Amino acid sequence: MAYKTVNPYTNEVEHEYENTTNEEIEQTLVKAHALYKLWRQDNDLEARKAVIIRLGELLRERRTELAELMVRDMGKLIGEAEAEVDLCASFCDYYVDKANEFLQPKPIYTASGNAYVLKQSLGALMAVEPWNFPFYQIARVFIPNFLVGNPMLLKDAANCPTSAQAFCDLVAEAGAPAGSLTNLFISYDQVADIIADPRIAGVCLTGSERGGKAVATEAAKHLKKSTMELGGNDAFIVLNDADLDKLQATIQFARLFNAGQVCTSSKRFLVPEDMKDQFIAMVKEVFSNVKMGDPLDRSTTLAPLSSKKAKEKLEKQVADAIAGGATLAYQHEPVDLPGQFFPPTILTDIDENNPIFDQELFGPVAEVYTYKTEDEAIALANNSSYGLGNTVFGEVKHAREVAAKIETGMSWINDGWASLPEIPFGGVKHSGYGRELSEIGFTEFVNQHLVYEAQ
Repeated sequence: MAYKTVNPYTNEVEHEYENTTNEEIEQTLVKAHALYKLWRQDNDLEARKAVIIRLGELLRERRTELAELMVRDMGKLIGEAEAEVDLCASFCDYYVDKANEFLQPKPIYTASGNAYVLKQSLGALMAVEPWNFPFYQIARVFIPNFLVGNPMLLKDAANCPTSAQAFCDLVAEAGAPAGSLTNLFISYDQVADIIADPRIAGVCLTGSERGGKAVATEAAKHLKKSTMELGGNDAFIVLNDADLDKLQATIQFARLFNAGQVCTSSKRFLVPEDMKDQFIAMVKEVFSNVKMGDPLDRSTTLAPLSSKKAKEKLEKQVADAIAGGATLAYQHEPVDLPGQFFPPTILTDIDENNPIFDQELFGPVAEVYTYKTEDEAIALANNSSYGLGNTVFGEVKHAREVAAKIETGMSWINDGWASLPEIPFGGVKHSGYGRELSEIGFTEFVNQHLVYEAQ
């Protein structure tokens, strides 16, 4: 069975799940499509809002219990997992508060008549989601689309099945009708068949560039709307006028949150040449003081990676980088524990010919680059096939000017990264297209239906 919880701290298999059959998929499609049709005829938004209100209550009531499921699935720190549950609950609050406003018909004033745009549901959606934020990734696509009236089928990552099923069970307990959100333990061939089905209106994916290409290709074949949130090798540009105390206080969050397994976490640190040694010393201090251990122990500050496969991939990338000419500026001593721990690492002297120059390193590895001029820093930040997020650290007006020149979907000033329900999330280039969260994400799978009345 492909879907199993293998605790990355103990390496023990805790749960296994049977694969979903094609017959079960068909039953799910029947329910989801029927529910879409029902909602299109009787668009009871208030009933759906009541479900999301209750979902938020359940998330808060079971905060630690739900967080522990995520810890056992993919290894994140218990405090980080609780914060993830809190963030999901905030999505409930935000979208319930904003749903009526976002779905309000928009008038268009013309000289020849009257017009307005109705905001209507599209139909059932296929969601393909990753393991690094097991609740958050589902919540940020499900909650707005449920309120719009788009039922959802879910294919989650094979290594966090317990979390995915728990979230779907919680939605049902909150009062959502059958077909609203169905978790499927399926293969990518089955995903392709679902996307091809005429009852599916669109597909959203968060994951790797390779997975995004495959799913986007299937969607395009069948003229289905898709959104893609893919990887990144985000640049963190340190300007000459940066507040160094604030900078040092940001490094832990910017690179080590979720053991560095965040699409938008800073991977490439770009610093002025004359600041290189000072900056590396800052990072070393942060990296050397981590406490690796049981992620359920609240004194632990760095969790294991999500799986043996993830650890082996990162080990190979670091080895390839060094073989390609990079300097190992620092590596924390290995920890004598059974879990999938990766020692925090600093790499320098990486040039364009290095095999990792345009890769995403998903773990606690900081790549430090130097620049002579600001234009050189901007060019280096943009010299990437990715464009998800970016940080600029410096005097605010100056940092804003630099941020505007970066080819990216998101920029943060004097902060590592952020995710809030009211701000859009997404990238450009090979980091994908479309947006999630905010009003922009809410309307990605909305039919903007023009009604025109001639005078």
